[in-house]
Amino acid sequence: MMRLLALFILTTFLVQRGQSQDFHKWAPGPPMGWNSWDCYGPTVTEAEVKANTDYMAKYLKPFGWEYVVVDIRWYVSNDKSHGYNETDPDYNIDQYGRFVPAVNRFPSAKNGQGFKPLADYIHSKGLKFGIHIMRGIPVKAVVENLPVKGSSARAADIYSKEGQCLWLHDMYTILPEKEGAQAYYNSLFEMYAGWGLDFVKVDDLSSPIYFAGEIEMIRKAIDRTGRKIVLSTSPGETPVDHAAHVQQHANMWRTVGDFWDNWKQLKEHFQVFERWNKWRAPGAYPDGDMLPLGRIGIRAERGQPRMSGFTKDEQYTLMTLWSIFKSPLMFGGNLPDNDPFTLSLLTNKNVLKVLNTSTGNRPLFTEDDKAAWTADDPATGAKYLAVFNTADAPATATTAIPVDLNTLGMTGFCVITDLWSGKRVGSFSGTFAPAIARHGAGLYRIEQRK
Repeated sequence: MMRLLALFILTTFLVQRGQSQDFHKWAPGPPMGWNSWDCYGPTVTEAEVKANTDYMAKYLKPFGWEYVVVDIRWYVSNDKSHGYNETDPDYNIDQYGRFVPAVNRFPSAKNGQGFKPLADYIHSKGLKFGIHIMRGIPVKAVVENLPVKGSSARAADIYSKEGQCLWLHDMYTILPEKEGAQAYYNSLFEMYAGWGLDFVKVDDLSSPIYFAGEIEMIRKAIDRTGRKIVLSTSPGETPVDHAAHVQQHANMWRTVGDFWDNWKQLKEHFQVFERWNKWRAPGAYPDGDMLPLGRIGIRAERGQPRMSGFTKDEQYTLMTLWSIFKSPLMFGGNLPDNDPFTLSLLTNKNVLKVLNTSTGNRPLFTEDDKAAWTADDPATGAKYLAVFNTADAPATATTAIPVDLNTLGMTGFCVITDLWSGKRVGSFSGTFAPAIARHGAGLYRIEQRK
């Protein structure tokens, strides 16, 4: 009994000191969920979040989708689409300088309940709750010089205007060396943990400036709560020379800036993912950003309401590349508006198995007009192969893209299955040259014939 008590005390001490090293276990696979940004920008409401929660619980939860994330500026009562209201924003803030939900948009947050009632609703569906926040301390807290909970410091004691976000001016930088700086972040995550938070996306943290000190304070504050809160850093591209640091402190980090539904940005991911491939580790994932699929742009930053501008072939490319690279999957469209094709992209068990269980993921080649990736099935020794037709010039409907099976370690005859259709393609030896549509992709399982 005394030994168990000593172990409990030591574990509690380590968590409170921010020295827990278990946070990578909180994301055993790339996180999968929905984020409100691509469809609702900074204006999403509680009713819209619940509608997406209900859809996820009914149609996507059995396939591993679990996070429901309220994106930027949930604390502003009068924000707008196609940008941000920085003229007269109506902020909601508590006595300790911490933003709280706008009650006109999130009615259940009334009487100081914060996001707990919404989190409870999401948890009741067997799902997990996440929010987006901005790095730093609110300008409003500094102007009013509000006290920092758990410290004798006040907001004006811990801030700097240097490094302020260039595209949204809600926050000031927090200086890690100042007394009360860690206490402020501690107070934030104490509040979030009390709400029942499972996921946090922290913006303006990694690009154009990489704020290592604030990342470390956030890591300590999360660990101190003892709650399993997955940490996502944003935006991108995260500087590659800080890759080791971010891998040690976050569960996922952005590899690009905001990604929207155009082919040019999608094609750029081939080189980006190749650059970041070696930095993936269990519980730590380079993040290609959200999936701008389904109905997006409803009240978003860019574009009018629309179904994704990607063609169906481009959508196959997107889902295939993200899966073979093992990027987190955060769906950006309004889920209740999904058509059958969009739903089929999110519920293919064979493809999601590649995302969640494959190992040894690596590019075979990346050229101007074609690319290929491969990975291993550790349970059986089979190989996965993703083949992409990235040609931009006018071309025939499909192009045969040859892959030398010997480079995969597959000699003799192999049985190949198309994972998107679930159909067996046939037996091949030496070379496999699938016909791939322009801007399209194929994803295959290759088994050595016995």
